[in-house]
Amino acid sequence: MADLRFAWTLIGRGWAVCSVGDARTGVEVTASFISNAPEDLLTAVARLVTGEADTRVQFEAEPTVFRWVFCRAGSDVWIRLLELSDGSKHDIAGTEIWSSQQNLDTVARAVIRCFDEVSMKYGESAYRGKWGEHFPRSELEALRSLWRTHQSGRMT
Repeated sequence: MADLRFAWTLIGRGWAVCSVGDARTGVEVTASFISNAPEDLLTAVARLVTGEADTRVQFEAEPTVFRWVFCRAGSDVWIRLLELSDGSKHDIAGTEIWSSQQNLDTVARAVIRCFDEVSMKYGESAYRGKWGEHFPRSELEALRSLWRTHQSGRMT
């Protein structure tokens, strides 16, 4: 398993680039504010921490869609990032543009760190001005709390 990096960079009103990578490779995908991309990503990782085996997140990039597929088995998480021309299509219609197998703690830590850095870089007010929606504070804090509980051994 490799080190995992996430970054969320606002590139214009209602647009962001999400970069993800490990020691082998990385990729950048675009997200539009027409979907709840940051909230959904944080919530998907929180679901993994609580023991959910499979979860998905979809970033709308108008017209392209990027779908994150997370599969958990024990403490391992397999991440697949698919590109689709239509968000209503099944996963098999997508092209895999990146994948990685990671430890659950590594995934949670990387996503929390990513959005902590976003908060520090932009501040919540400037974030809203650039993204068009509020900073996902409640989803970030929910994930952080669940991850801490998981780390302390109270959650499997």
